[in-house]
Amino acid sequence: MSFLYRRLRHLPAVWRWKRWVEVSPLPATGFHCRTFCSTTSEPDPIEIHKRKLFLWFSHLPQEEKQFGGYFSPETMHVSPLILERSAEERAGLLSSPFQTQNPSSPSLTVEQLFQPTESWSESRGLNVLLYGAVGTGKSTVVRKLVLDWCTGKTLVHCKLLIPFSCEDLSQLSKTASLRDLVSRKYLHLRKHPLLSGEGNQAKDVLFLFNGMEKMQLDFRIGATELCSDPNEAFPPSVVVVNLLRKYLLPEANILVTTRLSALDCIPPKYVSRYAQICGFNDPDRQRAYFTSRLLQQNGESARHQEAKALIELLYHNLKRETQLAAACYLPSYCWLTCATLHFLSFTDAKSPIRTLTGIYTSFLRLNFGGEVLGTGAWTDMPSQGHHRSLMLYVVGTVGKLAFDGVTHKYTSFSQREIEQWIGGETKTDEELRQLAVFRTDVLDFFLAPCVESGKHLPQELGESDERRYVFAVPAMQEYLAALYVVLGENKSALQKLTSQVSSAIGQVSEDVNVVVGILSKFIPLRIFAVFNLLKLFPKLYEKISSYNKGSIARTMTAEMFRTEDSYNEDVLDQVTQSLLGVHGPQSQQYSEGKPFELYPIFMGGLLHYGNRVLLQQLGCVIHSTTVAQITRALRKYLVRELSKAQPPEELMDLLVLLYEFQNPRLSAEVLTSIKTIRLTNIRMTSLKCFILSSVLSCTPASYQLEELDLSSCLLTQDMLPMLRPAFRHTHKLKVCDNPLLKSATCTLLEALAENQSLTHLSLMHTELCDEGTLELALSLQQHSGLQELNVAYNNIGDNAALALVEACREHPSIHTVHLYLNPISDVGTQSLYALGIPMNHDDNKKHVEVLVSVTEGPEISKNWQPILSVIQENASSWDKEHLKQQLKVFLRDLERGRHQQQSIWKRLHFLRVEKRVQKTLQMLERNTLHHKTTF
Repeated sequence: MSFLYRRLRHLPAVWRWKRWVEVSPLPATGFHCRTFCSTTSEPDPIEIHKRKLFLWFSHLPQEEKQFGGYFSPETMHVSPLILERSAEERAGLLSSPFQTQNPSSPSLTVEQLFQPTESWSESRGLNVLLYGAVGTGKSTVVRKLVLDWCTGKTLVHCKLLIPFSCEDLSQLSKTASLRDLVSRKYLHLRKHPLLSGEGNQAKDVLFLFNGMEKMQLDFRIGATELCSDPNEAFPPSVVVVNLLRKYLLPEANILVTTRLSALDCIPPKYVSRYAQICGFNDPDRQRAYFTSRLLQQNGESARHQEAKALIELLYHNLKRETQLAAACYLPSYCWLTCATLHFLSFTDAKSPIRTLTGIYTSFLRLNFGGEVLGTGAWTDMPSQGHHRSLMLYVVGTVGKLAFDGVTHKYTSFSQREIEQWIGGETKTDEELRQLAVFRTDVLDFFLAPCVESGKHLPQELGESDERRYVFAVPAMQEYLAALYVVLGENKSALQKLTSQVSSAIGQVSEDVNVVVGILSKFIPLRIFAVFNLLKLFPKLYEKISSYNKGSIARTMTAEMFRTEDSYNEDVLDQVTQSLLGVHGPQSQQYSEGKPFELYPIFMGGLLHYGNRVLLQQLGCVIHSTTVAQITRALRKYLVRELSKAQPPEELMDLLVLLYEFQNPRLSAEVLTSIKTIRLTNIRMTSLKCFILSSVLSCTPASYQLEELDLSSCLLTQDMLPMLRPAFRHTHKLKVCDNPLLKSATCTLLEALAENQSLTHLSLMHTELCDEGTLELALSLQQHSGLQELNVAYNNIGDNAALALVEACREHPSIHTVHLYLNPISDVGTQSLYALGIPMNHDDNKKHVEVLVSVTEGPEISKNWQPILSVIQENASSWDKEHLKQQLKVFLRDLERGRHQQQSIWKRLHFLRVEKRVQKTLQMLERNTLHHKTTF
């Protein structure tokens, strides 16, 4: 809604035209304007009005551009459920979206709300009050209504639609007539006869007042003077009241949108119809919304199919009436779901830098940007806190609740806990009025009844306890808790005291008596004699302030590197599962000790300058000095923790943290302590590849990574080009157990072209086959420093294997090639062994060690143990029949070699190796080999 306010407010700046020109049609929307000529006839003011309104209301906020391509309000719009309410039931709230799946009355359109009623006549227009909670789609409905009127799709009987922002009207300090208010926004309508007040011409006019809660309307006759002349100047609130009274232009129709808390601002006798926007009450409306956004992917068929699959998974999750379905009852949360899924699934190398923290910050800015906390209906008492930032109030109440849940590891809250944390310390009447407005308008936006009963109950609560409430989207709890911490709201009593005293001292002179007088309001004077706090205070405050910033950094690192948690999936996969659901076998037990892995990541993301700018627009200021102090402390803790080996999931989360932080200097300094990045078994996606490369791109050219292990990561051909910056710094690269195939192998080799420091390359079990192996043989010379090449278990035949080894012999530095577990014949094995041995001194080709079997001719290979270790480590994920077949081949080779040996000691060695192979084969048949962690 706030976005629409800003659009209406700044209309004059966009509508300054120097001269009339020929106006081109807009075929994409079906809207056509007349062709104007300044020399032949005067332009039609209403046509000008329609064109300008259309151009302005077609503008979309920057956040909408992240979905890729161009979106118009027409293609994105899905109508929410609109129900007509009687005056008696107007305040009835919907506690659950599932209550409206079968509404008693049919859904209406805005146009149907202006159909004639029994009390309607041409001399008295309709006043329609359209209301709803935050996020239900009021602003979207208004935008679509204006655009449809401009293109002649709705309200065709209405000749003139005049939208106003009540936020703008409430800030006008000068008196003005109705015609002045109109001409101030719409100069071309300043003399239009429909607004003259003569006859009943105004019956063709529709006034739209968006956000009536912004104005303090007073309908008492003694407080608001009567006015029937459109040319008579009054305060804007008086003009609006007289329009609604039907004393001024009584035949005009009026549409008012407002929040729930402001319903009683307009007496029922002045309202012809009440209509409530109820959001998306069923999964089919939600699915239509997701389809309108996620399926417009620049016409790429592969991405289109992926988007369709995502929508099906999402729709399946919504039909199960999960907590996500309850959240998506609000169209705003549908937007957040789409934005998150688009970020998770459709990030590529050409995408602009976007972060998860940025998405949530933008989401809150779209819903609460510029919003202040009012006191609801008109009151005799002046509102001292009228200009208090609504978002800052959210952080101090809902953020405190979220922080307590994160601290004590729980996600659901009882009514008593909500009462304790939200409004538990209110004292004044003003605070109580603000709390009432907040509860009515905003609280249900963040908290919803828990629909997945029994999952989120703390251990000490039983089934008979009261109903529990959870955050509509789980990640919102972690975001608000992180914002609560970064803003420094979790201060101790001493920190709050020192902050107040510091502020007070800064506002007065340095006169000692004045300072002592101020301090005496906070601290008893007798304490001065004991501790001499007057002299110690500046240093004490500085120490406490620094400690507070350091505690934020400690909190972040403690959450990042937890030792008590099992190895969870990385945080991005957890976010995906929370949106798409878990399909297949699910865990029967729910762990109440929720890890909250997004919590520290959000804390890092909130320190990014771009997010701080958006938060400042919401009234939440994070100072640069605070960021600098936290960054210094965080750097020290991260470098210390990263000196220890981290599991792949934790390491992936660290990369996400550094990416969200968007601080290249910090990323470079932290990565200097990392020499190995092992992401084995992390399900890599385009986004994760983008994050890995983005973070590694922050390092200097001299930075070298000893090893990058991307084994069993489900890498695809599309992901490999995105990893080019990551490959640039690597000595040892492992991409084992990824279905690369021939085409992906070529892409990988191209991505490795810039790496001149690569020494070890492992392509084991990547389905190279013969074609991919031959491509690899042709590309080896590009990497002059390569020393070891592993292409085991790739379905490579004799000819391709021989060609590869020949290329390796011509290579200046390759000394070892792994070719075991490939279908190479006995003859091919012998030939490969022979190629590794120079035939004479004149042979200018160097010796290359070829690992193709546990034997080398009549001898046992010195690498038989590594070969068996590889089989044992991967037995659970590789094809068992293939491994059994290869082990039997090894046994046959060992038996043949043993019979050829004359030395008794060598025969005994053959027998020992045979027993190890037989034991491995037996364990494989009994499925008792050590299982490698896999997806």
